[in-house]
Amino acid sequence: MGRPWLHVLAQVVPVPLGLLLSGALVWGATNADWSGTTSNSGNTWESGSLGLANNSKVPMFRVDNMRPGDTGSNCIRIESNADFPTALKLYSSSPNWPSNYQSFINLKIEVGSGGTFGNCKGFSPQRTAFDGTLDQFVALYTDFRTGLGPWTLPGKPPNSLSFRFAWKFSRSAPNSAQSVVTNEVTFTWEAREHK
Repeated sequence: MGRPWLHVLAQVVPVPLGLLLSGALVWGATNADWSGTTSNSGNTWESGSLGLANNSKVPMFRVDNMRPGDTGSNCIRIESNADFPTALKLYSSSPNWPSNYQSFINLKIEVGSGGTFGNCKGFSPQRTAFDGTLDQFVALYTDFRTGLGPWTLPGKPPNSLSFRFAWKFSRSAPNSAQSVVTNEVTFTWEAREHK
């Protein structure tokens, strides 16, 4: 009659072998060496800069022999090369004035565009920043925190603002104001990052 279990074994064995072969193919596919990449190179970080300049080489005012009622004016252009928006302010760090002279020079400061140092032709005022006496300006506006402004300058140079300074020696100046020389006055513009 023979051995029937051999026939059964012959039918059963091929199934597990097929499963093993298909599993080997799947394993080989998941461990293939193929790959692909993409890159973005050349990245750097550079800090921006903030600088101010003006178009003067001498003092705006060097006035001699003033008499009551005398007047004068001058313009100056402030240029910013900042790479980002800045807040610009104006102040003075000048010392105290002689008491018999300090309140008799009237000062008006206007902000606008156009004009250049020594020549206000073409100056177009946008607003009045200060209208008082020179001693008031020196006493009140002494640093960036207390300074006039701010005026916002957009980033990406060139950016500029023009200022017109006009003074008048008061007609009410007393005899004690004769032959008096003021201390030197320094007008300072400072810009900081606008936040």
